[in-house]
Amino acid sequence: MAIESDKLRERLDRATAHLEPPYAVVDLTAFDANSAALADRAAGKPVRLASKSVRSRELISRALARPGWQGVMAFTLPEAIWLVRVGVSDDVLVAYPSADRAALAELGADPTLAAAITLMIDGTGQLDLVDAVTPPGQRAELRLCLDLDASWRPLRGVHVGVRRSPVHSVRAAGALAAAVAGRPGFRLVGLMSYEAQIAGLGDAPPGQTLLAGAIRLAQRGSYRELLARRGAAVAAVREHADLEFVNGGGTGSVAATSADPAVTEVTAGSGLYGPTLFDAYRAWRPTPAAFFACAVVRRPTPELATVLGGGWIASGPAADSRLPRPWLPAGLKLVGTEGAGEVQTPLSGAAAAGLRVGDRVWFRHAKAGELCERVNELHLVEGDAVVATVPTYRGEGQAFL
Repeated sequence: MAIESDKLRERLDRATAHLEPPYAVVDLTAFDANSAALADRAAGKPVRLASKSVRSRELISRALARPGWQGVMAFTLPEAIWLVRVGVSDDVLVAYPSADRAALAELGADPTLAAAITLMIDGTGQLDLVDAVTPPGQRAELRLCLDLDASWRPLRGVHVGVRRSPVHSVRAAGALAAAVAGRPGFRLVGLMSYEAQIAGLGDAPPGQTLLAGAIRLAQRGSYRELLARRGAAVAAVREHADLEFVNGGGTGSVAATSADPAVTEVTAGSGLYGPTLFDAYRAWRPTPAAFFACAVVRRPTPELATVLGGGWIASGPAADSRLPRPWLPAGLKLVGTEGAGEVQTPLSGAAAAGLRVGDRVWFRHAKAGELCERVNELHLVEGDAVVATVPTYRGEGQAFL
């Protein structure tokens, strides 16, 4: 492993010797390998790409061009509209409900957009908002997807998973589908349920044996419950709508979710970049493919090396798991009292003593696409050369959150 890490560092250093840190790179060999592995794990069901986890239209298009990938899951309606207009995809599912009145008006006024984009809903209030923006007789028919809450509630007051949709029961799913069927100007075409407690929670947190056992136990129970409830909900919804797709899962559950007979497609995205949060999974760990480099600017002691910047913190609970990880050279650690700083990040560990001012330190981000909110471009590496430099969403002036 140490030899492989040294070779990777040497290769990245050679490829980017002409660049001034900080900058971000994507290793295309690892990216493509992760793309193929995710498609294989989906066992023949299409993989819908979660754009939030990539945030570069060139890399989204690269993944979509590979076998097994089909369609995009966008995180906002303006992003979905942009992806269709620039030709990235004509099949875009918006992952979250939208209250963007301008975007809703644009969607309703353009039959091409309306045919390509599917809105997410979990209540009739979202339909009321759309009708208030543009009455049904004055717009194109809009495609809808019902968000079925996938959290596990084994006991009263116990909630395992994220808090998304209020539609949790089979009865609630059927009732909402019936309500949509009775509203002009809408067509229910899909159902989605994201089991975050399985797909987004690593079952092998390092050094936490008891926690790992508890997570695995909860995931097994949650999976069994969701398998039955999702199948029943799909059947209830089909009484009122001709569903084109049933979407589920994420990078951490592609294989398990695709095994659900009710699911017709799975979602993945983070696994293309392989951020550190997925190091804590047993079933499959992506090959790290996205990195950012910072320069060593001082040596406060013989045992410490300090880089400029480095504090690229991920969203979520304020915990060590959201910190970037110094990756290359191997053997570096953040200093516990300082962590990853906005202006400087001191590093300790066996490798720190060998670093000189001007050397690069390679970091991995905790989450996938959020890396792209820090840079305007990604340098694409093959072998020991940068073969292309492509803009991120930020670099294209697209701020979707």
